[in-house]
Parts: sequence; C-alpha cells; structure tokens
Amino acid sequence: MTNAVIVDVVRTAVGKGKPGGALSGTHPVELLAHVLRSLVERNDIDPAQVDDVIGGCVAQVGEQSLNISRTALLAAGFPESVPATTIDRQCGSSQQAAHFAAQGIIAGAYDMVIACGVESMSRIPMGTATLGKDTHGPSIRARYPEGLVNQGISAELIAAKWKFDRDALDAYSAQSHQRAAAAHEAGRFDKEIVPITVENAAGEQVEHTVDETLRASTTAEGLAGLKPSFYAEEYAARFPEAQWVITPGNSSPLTDGASAALIMSEEMANKLGLTPRARFHSFSVAGDDPVFMLTAPIPATQKVLARAGLGIDDIDAYEVNEAFAPVPLAWAHELGADPAKLNPWGARSRSATHSARRAPVCCRPSSTTSRPPAVVTACRRCARARAWPTPPSSNVSDFSKSRRSPNRNHSRKGNQ
Repeated sequence: MTNAVIVDVVRTAVGKGKPGGALSGTHPVELLAHVLRSLVERNDIDPAQVDDVIGGCVAQVGEQSLNISRTALLAAGFPESVPATTIDRQCGSSQQAAHFAAQGIIAGAYDMVIACGVESMSRIPMGTATLGKDTHGPSIRARYPEGLVNQGISAELIAAKWKFDRDALDAYSAQSHQRAAAAHEAGRFDKEIVPITVENAAGEQVEHTVDETLRASTTAEGLAGLKPSFYAEEYAARFPEAQWVITPGNSSPLTDGASAALIMSEEMANKLGLTPRARFHSFSVAGDDPVFMLTAPIPATQKVLARAGLGIDDIDAYEVNEAFAPVPLAWAHELGADPAKLNPWGARSRSATHSARRAPVCCRPSSTTSRPPAVVTACRRCARARAWPTPPSSNVSDFSKSRRSPNRNHSRKGNQ
C-alpha cells in the first residue's frame, strides 16, 4: 500500500474574526493564495506537479463563493492546469480536505496534493450562507419536533451530562490560553506561521506573525466574571438540567485565517529529497445525536484507535478541538485520556486555528517522539479523527532536525 505523508504545513497567524481584526482588511482569496504560494516556494516545489488542491471552507458565499480554492491557486500564480475543489464538512472542512488528499494518495489516484483551508469571519459573518432561510425543511422538523439547537446549547447539555461546573470549565480554558502562550514563547509555532503583510489601524504596512486571539494573561478568576452566552427562557424551560456555564471565556473565538499542508506519497517525497514529518495511519468519521452535536469525537476516536490497533495510552498527545471547554473534557473522561496529554500546546481554538463553527486549519503533526499524535475535530453533527505515527524513515533526531532546517535532505540538483 502507498504511504501518504505530510511534508510541510503552513498557516497565517490568525486574526480576530470581526471588523478591525488583523486580517479583516485582507480578501480571503489573498489569505489562501498566500499560504499556497508560501508552501510551494519554501519546499522548492514546481506547482505544476500538484495533482489537486482540496480546500475546506464553510461559508461559501460572497467573497468565498465559486470554488475559492481554485480562485486562490490562480491568484497564487499556479499553472492554470492545476485543478482545485472546495468542500464543506463544517468545522472539520479542511481536516476532511486532508483526509481526501491522503486517501487519494493511498488509493494511487494522486502523487502530490495540497490540502488547505480558509475562512474570513470578519468579512463573511457566521450564518451569512443561510440567507435567512429555513435550512432544515419539513422532514427534519418531523423527526425532531422539539427543534434542533445551536452549538452553545449543545455545550451546555454536555456540561450538564458530564457534570462539569463553571469552575472546571474556566480553569481548563485559562490553562489552555497559558499553554498556548508558553508554546508561542518557546517558538513551537514559528515553523508553521508564514508572515503576511497587513495594514494596521494607523495605516502602516506591518507583518502579522502572532495569533491575535491569544490571551496569555487569562486566569480562571478573570473568566469567572463573564456572563453566560446562551441563556434564554425558552431553552431554560426545555432543558432544566442546563446550568448556564458557557461564556465567551470558555468558548472558542471567531477568527480569520488560512492554512495549507503539502501531502504526497512517500515515494514522491523520497524522489524529491523531502523529509516527511508524519505518515497518515488511520482515519475515521462519526455522527452523533444532533442535539448534543459535539459529542461525536468520542465514537470517532474509538473507531480510529480500533482501526489503528492502538490504545489511548499509546498516543503521545491529543489535539481535540475546543469548540467549547466541555467538549475536550467529556472526550477525555469517556476515553480515559491523560489530561496532561490533552492539547498540551494550548487549544487550536485559542491560538492556532479558527473558531468552532468554521474550518479548522490543516492539523499539523506535533509530536517529536516515536509515538503518534492524534487529532480529533468536532462540529455540527459529526466528527472526524486521525492518527499519525512518525514515518518509518524518520527517527526522533531526524524529525527534530527537520523542524530547524529546510525540509529537503538533499538538493534537487543532487537528484539529477
């Protein structure tokens, strides 16, 4: 079977997803074009060699409509012969793009693919794509006569079912920010963030290089003063078990950003003299109760571990999307996961990805050990998971070197 490997991952530093955010003045096509261009340039790849570009984008309307992945690759200067498609699996859209890319390589349909994602919530606000219309229809209303709910209510129900009180959620969220700040300070994200020139409030051209949503000074005590975000009398009557513990402080922020991952067959990587950072091992997707909505990471993880022949203790680090704090906490409780391994570099919803309601960035392989990291993304009514063991051709020292130096282990000239 052909091995699919990740050679490199790049992203913008995220901006706040509202007017005035660092990236709010940049068209989403330009955001995605920037990471596509940066990815091929720094790996010395001829973009004509790319078999396909698969992008994730949730709000495919307005500036993000009409196959933004194709528009962006043309804006990036790729040859017109390179195809692209844009997919929507809600919060897991660009992770699904990576799945499709790797699966195509494993099947022998591709040699090299770029999986990517983009969302500009400042320019295309959440909910814009519905055009104010009924998105359910009569059959869904008949199946769920009491009505479906938004993700905030789902988070409240998860907190109630697993008995997470406000103190536990705020403590976890504060720790997440602190871990992300420590990871930034240690330079853990330096390799993946590509600077992008933006105009600041003073009208000056500056490079944006640090995630704007990171709040290093966050404390549980500070979060305790925030009011619940989703309380409504209608929902309080319907769900008397809800304790109304979800606030802006223990929820993911709205953000802008783009990312791209270079995925290819191990044979192609060797041919080009590129050092793989990780190998795709197993994939899974799962659905769950659409009212609880965000619990599907639990069965998705159980499926991917079974397919991989691994136990939860075999995994070095777990990246579980923090749409809301109860989501990773419930996941860890059900899986018996070590809390110290859960989002050890801070949640991607805090510092390194987009919010829970849009496509997360293509998840990077973070482990520098011989054991695999795992990434789980929750969104809407389904979830997906994958596991990456370190590639057979790499060992710990090789991987560490590749983070400090260019990906090529010998020049293209030396290959000729």
